[in-house]
Amino acid sequence: MPNVVIDDFARQKSLSAHWQRFNRGGGVLLFTDHGLRFINPATTTAAYTNAQIDDYQDLTRRHFWWQPPLTLTVRACFSHEAGVLSGTAGFGFWNDPFMMTGRRRPALPRVVWFFYSSPPSNMKLDLKTPGHGWKAGTLDAIRWPFFALLPTAPIAVPLMNIARLYRIFWPIGQKAIGVSEATVPVDMTEWHTYEIDWQKQRVRFGIDGQTILDCRTSPRGPLGFVMWLDNQYMVVTPWGAFGAGLVAEPTGQWMEVSSLKIEGR
Repeated sequence: MPNVVIDDFARQKSLSAHWQRFNRGGGVLLFTDHGLRFINPATTTAAYTNAQIDDYQDLTRRHFWWQPPLTLTVRACFSHEAGVLSGTAGFGFWNDPFMMTGRRRPALPRVVWFFYSSPPSNMKLDLKTPGHGWKAGTLDAIRWPFFALLPTAPIAVPLMNIARLYRIFWPIGQKAIGVSEATVPVDMTEWHTYEIDWQKQRVRFGIDGQTILDCRTSPRGPLGFVMWLDNQYMVVTPWGAFGAGLVAEPTGQWMEVSSLKIEGR
């Protein structure tokens, strides 16, 4: 595992050897005067588009690079504000559970990241935050409490459609899958410094030096780093709604990153 990965994209105008590209459907990476721009062109619901860098393609999950303790610092901005930007976007660490890159078996998700999704996405896994939007969060479904609750799912999932029972019982499920989330309270179109301090027992998320989430739902590693912008959506709710697909983007959009630093300890 590398101790430090540092990229000043505004200055170096190239990707270091640590990173791999994963561009699809017209998605491109372009260096500008301000940094590395992840560009999605105008697209329809019939075409998947993605601009991405990561560091885990063709690796087995046990060989992914990153474990706590570490810190991630990213300076970024977006072409559109939350609610207008379409699809999904973000940066952080996960286990690539859906076989997007490499030949791996599907897995339950394990993430610690800043994550954006637009409607019709609805991943309502935290009781107090919306199912879409610009959020900081953790998730670790590969934990014994989740497997212990699985036999109750046929009864519990229909009961989650009753609002009072959902408010009473979903916190148990949320704790079992290691979910903690907070809405990111800044304008996405402005430059901000995003920070993740990932420790073995807790995770702190900060923006411009101010903590927005400090939680004890720290996922286990190893995980891979990913930074992307695409036109997908996903629906996963406690009351049994599931779905996925693509969203149309009529004008094109981008995410720009001036610097990225991962420091292991």
